[in-house]
Amino acid sequence: MFVQQTLGELNDYFLKRSQRPGSGVYFYRICGYNESVGQFLKRYYEAAVRTGVVIEGRIPNPDERSLGYYEEVMGLDFRMDEAFISMSLRKWLPRINAYQREQTAGALYAILAQMRQEGKNDHMLKNAYIKFMCWLYYRFERIVSHLGQEEIPGILYEGQAGKYELRMLRILSGAGCDVVLLPQQGEEGYRRTDPASVMCSSLELPGMGAFPAGFSIAWLRKEAEAQKDRERICGAPPALRACTNAWIQGTGLADILTPIPRRGEDGRFYYNCFLRMTGVADRLTYQEELYRFREELEQGGRKVVIVENGLIPPSNEEISQIRRKPCESKERLIGELSANLINAGSAELQKIMRHAFMEAATEEAERTGGNLNRLTSRAVQLLCWLKRYQGQLFQGWKAPQVGCFIYLGGCRNENEAFFFRFLGRLPVDVLILAPDLRRQCCLQADTLYELRYDNSMELKGFPGRDFQTPMATAAYHAERELDSTLYDGSSIFRDQQYQKAVSLTLQSIYEEIEILWKEEARYRPGFAVTDDTVTIPVIFAKVSGVRNGAVKEYWSGIDRLLSPDALLVRGTPFLRQQEPNPIRASVTQFLKNGRLLRSKIKSHPDYAYGMLREEIQEHILDKLQMLLDRRLIRGTYENGTEYTIIATILNLSKNMVRLFQRFDFTKKNPKMIYIHTTDTIIPLEDSILTAFLNLAGFDVVFFIPTGYQCVEKYFNGQLLEEHRIGEFVYDLGIPGFDSGSVQARRSWKDRVFKRG
Repeated sequence: MFVQQTLGELNDYFLKRSQRPGSGVYFYRICGYNESVGQFLKRYYEAAVRTGVVIEGRIPNPDERSLGYYEEVMGLDFRMDEAFISMSLRKWLPRINAYQREQTAGALYAILAQMRQEGKNDHMLKNAYIKFMCWLYYRFERIVSHLGQEEIPGILYEGQAGKYELRMLRILSGAGCDVVLLPQQGEEGYRRTDPASVMCSSLELPGMGAFPAGFSIAWLRKEAEAQKDRERICGAPPALRACTNAWIQGTGLADILTPIPRRGEDGRFYYNCFLRMTGVADRLTYQEELYRFREELEQGGRKVVIVENGLIPPSNEEISQIRRKPCESKERLIGELSANLINAGSAELQKIMRHAFMEAATEEAERTGGNLNRLTSRAVQLLCWLKRYQGQLFQGWKAPQVGCFIYLGGCRNENEAFFFRFLGRLPVDVLILAPDLRRQCCLQADTLYELRYDNSMELKGFPGRDFQTPMATAAYHAERELDSTLYDGSSIFRDQQYQKAVSLTLQSIYEEIEILWKEEARYRPGFAVTDDTVTIPVIFAKVSGVRNGAVKEYWSGIDRLLSPDALLVRGTPFLRQQEPNPIRASVTQFLKNGRLLRSKIKSHPDYAYGMLREEIQEHILDKLQMLLDRRLIRGTYENGTEYTIIATILNLSKNMVRLFQRFDFTKKNPKMIYIHTTDTIIPLEDSILTAFLNLAGFDVVFFIPTGYQCVEKYFNGQLLEEHRIGEFVYDLGIPGFDSGSVQARRSWKDRVFKRG
């Protein structure tokens, strides 16, 4: 008889008969789950389907028809004798050979003998014997016929096994089968049947928890079918598989520096690391540690890629190189896109890449809710990034080589997270460094190992070979720590603390304009900071009429709004078509498929904003893109108005540019006061500018004493709020204002013939 042995590791279940010490089999129950258990069960299910038996639920007792057939063939004789059982099996299971018959007879006799020791009488033993014989014939003849072969047959049982079922499994185990039992009611339910845990062993592994919701043999079957579909699309699976993080000690950089041969000796795996280090252990030594870490990697001959603070989005040229076509299903789409993964230097690496892509993309399809357009977009970016870096990582790759991809700053969006979930499946160590605790990395993955430290540190670049990065003093870090405590995004903010902003147009009454006008953004209703983005509550309003016809008081109210951060427009037009606009001739080159080509804009010789802070340049271009996307101006993408929009916003006046340069999103925002007293329509360019400033976070108020519809002509929909404060007054002259405000542009005629 075979003896139940103790597992060294889960993969011992797949050892051939000749590789096992003695006559050993494994019979374990699994009541907990971790990633290695999940991978094992997928593989064991496939083996049990191929050469064993898969059982779901209880094994039903023999029915009258089955018992009748048994009695007809075998009669009702029974002797508690191994020779009798062997002879009976020859007749009952004529297709099994002598070895299989003797193994089964010996194991069956041993169980009956154990039952007799427990006090069962001959009648009870006979009933049990007949039940076991029926189960062997109707449920287990196939597995008995595989006994004695090099590949040990396996049984996968999911259910709440009763005493007789456990005895049947013990018979098959003794005859030479491996058994894996998945008790539906867990360890507690199993112990009700086998209190002393004598029938089988319990699997205990580090990190085991509850099984995922919905996990079952039915789920394993579905996964196996999906795997076959994937193989039909992407070919046979690779010979090598990832062993991710199972070998690490949790020491961070030292784990990645572990030489590849010392990580593991099983030739079926490549041993990689998927690690994120959030925060820093010691701010004074962190940069030095990174510098030494890089040096040791390169001295060890490892291929290294370092990316700092964001993956650059693929260019149009990179995207055009990805072959794809519309598909109606995610499986077909993934298969089509996987054909782009080509590695001429290694067929095995190509298989690894394609199957890793297939697994990652299948998971990503669930994250996108089955949206094929979104999945296509993310997958195309992933493939572009892989093409960009695979030469540095895999040139001349041979197993068991493992490169290293270091990403400083943390994932900023789901496109980047998808890329790193894929990369973590390849023969690459992936190291995510997020030293600045204020910047959250959005990457989530079951296989990601994370080390967290309490100290935060802003690091703009990875220490290079020359190591010219200044070493910060303890006092400097103490000040930064005080910053993170004081300026936590709740009420107190450091100057220029945030680099991104969105506007929120307030609905208010007229009397509130003057009150809100002078308040900092953080004190206005609706102000918020989410992650790294500020929501700026802004005023975008039209004031029609003059209260009680009191013109003097009307002008005094406007004068009270004037300040150095307020741009005053005294009459229309503010932007004149005849004024020079050097960038106008080139704007058709700056837009493709509705997207601004930012690199072309910034590299153009007439681009006027290059001296601004980088975040302000991006802020201006973000809001210009938003103005186009939302089609707030009539004619956008209909008659070429989009090019007028681009030309207008890329040619702001010097005063306007200076307002942007000192714009602090959490403090007092810039303003525009637009006074229009005639019956002319405010021109297109002025409408474009004011809609843009509203998106950019400016307060914009039109004062229209006539109440005419002169503002709204070029707006799509009702963008601003109108306050009708009194009677309409016509032909007013605009006085001079003495508040030191910035004056609007005026023509030479205005300067010569008009005062103030």
